[in-house]
Amino acid sequence: MYVITNRAVRETKPGEPSDLTMFGEQPNPAGPNELRIVRVERSGDDWVAHTLKDVLLVREARALRDQWNLDIDPRAIRHASLQVACDLYEQTRTTGRNLAVYVHGYNNDMRDVVETAERIERDHGVICLVFSWPANGGGVISGTLAYRRDKKDARASMDALNRFFEKLQFFHETLTAGMRKTLRAQAVERHPSNPGRAQALYAKLCSEGCGTKLSLLCHSMGNYLLKYALQPGMSGARSLIFDNVCLIAADANNAGHDTWVQALDVRNRVYVFINEDDFALKWSRRKPGEEQLPRLGSHIKNLVAVNAFYVDVTGAVGVGDAHGYFVGAVLSVNVKLKQVFTTVVNGASAESPPGSVLAFAADLNLYRLVGD
Repeated sequence: MYVITNRAVRETKPGEPSDLTMFGEQPNPAGPNELRIVRVERSGDDWVAHTLKDVLLVREARALRDQWNLDIDPRAIRHASLQVACDLYEQTRTTGRNLAVYVHGYNNDMRDVVETAERIERDHGVICLVFSWPANGGGVISGTLAYRRDKKDARASMDALNRFFEKLQFFHETLTAGMRKTLRAQAVERHPSNPGRAQALYAKLCSEGCGTKLSLLCHSMGNYLLKYALQPGMSGARSLIFDNVCLIAADANNAGHDTWVQALDVRNRVYVFINEDDFALKWSRRKPGEEQLPRLGSHIKNLVAVNAFYVDVTGAVGVGDAHGYFVGAVLSVNVKLKQVFTTVVNGASAESPPGSVLAFAADLNLYRLVGD
């Protein structure tokens, strides 16, 4: 998998792998807006990591342009992100899997991050692209000061997240346009003297070949980071990139959440997942001398964002006080919840019949699992 990060990263020589210790706990020394791309692969019980070279050779960029029929100048656009975008695009086409972007929460070292991403891929059948920010500090063990430090790092990372979204949008649009040009040429070649049949074939080929969905999963304080990335004037996070956005166990204030949630422009749905018994969000409300406001991910009142589909998993089988109930052990004992997450991570609508396992509670403006 690929990790996009604004953490400090220790360089490796070409072809020389490292392990996850190459990721630092501090922002990139060149500034928190600087992004690096690292390829991470499992090796037995451990992981190996490779930094990618910053700039491709012109001939390498030209080969990618020609392979995917891209409208780019290979002398101008030849950073590693071009290679990664083409590689991910090829993976989605050859495997038929959708792409999910994962933004993790606080108190996450890189092993936590990549192993969660691996579980997202395994549990929900997608290809996972990770955005990682410096979040090694907070949580139950480290205490309130470290938690506050993670919140500060999250705010400092908002420009980096927006830069990532802008690149994601650019390459998504460029690759999609290239594929459409290729399919149009194929249709015209099949029916050179019949524009009507060529257009019908082109529409059919687009339907069959351009169906990859792109979704965003923000967990815990990753939602706080997204909230700041959505501030007025920030373009990347406000762009129409994703089919679904999933705000899971959001460590952000419930009060006023509608102002930033409604700024999310999506093709399909914005889902907000809530567990009132979430142990981590209960802890995050504690601050010496003051009380932090109720968290969006653990509060079922004031659910007023007009574009949000709220899903309350409180009391559902296996959830208990879990904070990371979107992967792993909880889903192994709750088939209905697994169905919901697999559906939304793959860009579809979990509440729509037939086959939906969600029931709507109109008095609270939320959905719950049927029978739980």
